[in-house]
Amino acid sequence: MKQAGIDRRRAASTRVRTAPRRQLTPLGAVFRGAAAGVIGTLAMDLVMYRRYRRDQGTEAFGEWEFSADVRGWDNAPAPAQVGRRVVDGLFERELPDSAARQTNNIMHWGYSVSAAVGYGLLAASLRRPCVGYGLLFGAGMWAFSYVILPPMHLYKPITEYDAKTLGKDLTAHLAYGLGTAAALWALLPHRGRR
Repeated sequence: MKQAGIDRRRAASTRVRTAPRRQLTPLGAVFRGAAAGVIGTLAMDLVMYRRYRRDQGTEAFGEWEFSADVRGWDNAPAPAQVGRRVVDGLFERELPDSAARQTNNIMHWGYSVSAAVGYGLLAASLRRPCVGYGLLFGAGMWAFSYVILPPMHLYKPITEYDAKTLGKDLTAHLAYGLGTAAALWALLPHRGRR
């Protein structure tokens, strides 16, 4: 009996010690989430740009990405319209047509990156973050847009879109979610990668 206790202690003292688990601070999770959001947004936009080019679009990626064709509020997409309403509502200030392009870019990137910050905080707190969770994140972002934008009269109700349109939008958001999750996973301090 006594010998068994000595053997256990001896075995415990000779075990290979692993490095202590590195803790990620909330601020570290915020910065990593933001960086991952940039990657995820680019992934989504590359999917959408490829479709644009396949449909005979002619703008170079930089022009397309930064809304070179947006000249005013009449042809401004949903992100710009949301930004316009925020400024109108909060600051009681009407934005000129010349602000539509910049508003679109700020809202598109700001919304995507800030959502990824929230995802980063959540994923960094998990014991085992998984890239596959990005699919849930992307699908959630897609569904959320069909919840908040129809009441704002910026989207039609989801039931009024055909399956092809919804599928294209969903797959772009899945690319965003996976791109964000993969980038975040790569940026997290891992405990003994396997």
